[in-house]
Amino acid sequence: MQAPADTSYAERRGQIEHYFDRTALAAWEQLTSDAPVSGIRATVRAGRDRMRALLLSLLPADLHGARVLDAGCGTGSLAMELARRGADVVAIDLSPSQIEIALRRLSHHLETFETGGRIHFCSGDMSDPKLGTFDHVVAMDSLIHYRGSDAMAVLQGWAERTRGSMCFTFAPSNPLLLAMHAVGRLFPRGDRAPAIEPVAEGALRRMLATDDGLARWQVGRTERVKSGFYTSQAIELTSTSARGPGGGGR
Repeated sequence: MQAPADTSYAERRGQIEHYFDRTALAAWEQLTSDAPVSGIRATVRAGRDRMRALLLSLLPADLHGARVLDAGCGTGSLAMELARRGADVVAIDLSPSQIEIALRRLSHHLETFETGGRIHFCSGDMSDPKLGTFDHVVAMDSLIHYRGSDAMAVLQGWAERTRGSMCFTFAPSNPLLLAMHAVGRLFPRGDRAPAIEPVAEGALRRMLATDDGLARWQVGRTERVKSGFYTSQAIELTSTSARGPGGGGR
């Protein structure tokens, strides 16, 4: 299956790239660093830290010999943790500027990869088939901006090229999140973050269960993280025929 070509996917992809590469670059650089932040940003940072740890807990502790895709890698925090476990990581993000930050930070952490892990950072489309095949795919808050049909198309593409597991997050539909979504539409267009597409867990499970492209995949662990203005839910998909590097226990 080829990368999604639907107009809605392409338009949203462009909005996301512009927001993270230009509009909010400085804010995200600070948020993903260890620089002091306050108020709402502190709750978001705490939530993201918890979510990163949760996603890592869904993967094997030993990733030697495993090729892992970090889809929507941002400034590289998750990719570095994967490399510490010995993984060969392909870390991709739409924002070239975020990748530049990640590379700058990586230069200060090379000593942590004595495990043999390595990272190839690149900017581009996370669904590009040219990225190759993987043992695991991790996507932290990178599918939450896309419509359900577009997100499922991305998952289908990954499923064809992944042997072990796919761990991703979604924005669980709830009254608070829907209210925040509505309020966000009141801001001037130039100040808006790309819209989040909330989905109820039950609806997502039905989509996953009835999608022919995901027939050999089953839902594993799922857990929600809520921290102030940050709400996201991780879900694990495992291949029923998973075998190979990094496919063992956690």
